[in-house]
Amino acid sequence: MSNLGQQSCSACSADAPQVTDAEKQTLLKDVPEWQLIVQDGEEQLQRVFTFKNFVQAQAFTNKVADLAEEEGHHPAILLEWGKATVRWWTHKIGGLHKNDFIMAARTDELY
Repeated sequence: MSNLGQQSCSACSADAPQVTDAEKQTLLKDVPEWQLIVQDGEEQLQRVFTFKNFVQAQAFTNKVADLAEEEGHHPAILLEWGKATVRWWTHKIGGLHKNDFIMAARTDELY
């Protein structure tokens, strides 16, 4: 496994390349709980985190939000009773960048 959780996001422009299929498969090994999904035609990483109650789920989503602000890279977060769903993708490029895998790994560390 790599050290994705210790890395920070790099600046990403609209012309940055999406990760290749081979890169995706390698990076997914570092975030095995995450699934590749397609939402609105864009490939994304998604994971559902479970908790004992709403308050714990809310506290977790607040930590994810703080991390997102720190890195300047923001996910979609769905907060529900006892669970939080987090989706990472790079809006500017309409798909996945290495930054998304870094943020998935860092999100795992908050759990």
